[in-house]
Amino acid sequence: MSTLYDQDFYAWTQEQAILLQKHNWEQIDLANLIEEIQTLGRQERKELRNRLGLLLGHLLKWQFQPQRRSNSWVATIREQRRRIIDLLEESPSLQSYLEEALQVGYADGIDLAVQETNLPYETFPTFSPYTLDQALDAEYLPD
Repeated sequence: MSTLYDQDFYAWTQEQAILLQKHNWEQIDLANLIEEIQTLGRQERKELRNRLGLLLGHLLKWQFQPQRRSNSWVATIREQRRRIIDLLEESPSLQSYLEEALQVGYADGIDLAVQETNLPYETFPTFSPYTLDQALDAEYLPD
């Protein structure tokens, strides 16, 4: 049997919001609502990891290809820092995930740097050479 959740997700979200506002607990699609709330949390973590990956990849490019440094790299670094700070301000509990996200994001950053620089994987350190403080410091650029 097809449900509104399966047929029209947006309409389902609006219906669930109304049911919650009216405290109409019996009609709430609890199983799907729980799943969607958990998905939202995973998306926040994934966004943090992805933004750290972009940031770290550009820091690696900056450090390991100094002859190709560009304003666009600086713009990307600044943008990712701003977005990460915004994300942490909106969801402070993500702070507890930062160290893990740094390591996972660093692996993504190496992939980005390898792809965009054509340098071999061995060029880059196995673990992030940047601390969280350095990565998020608005003034920091590696030598």
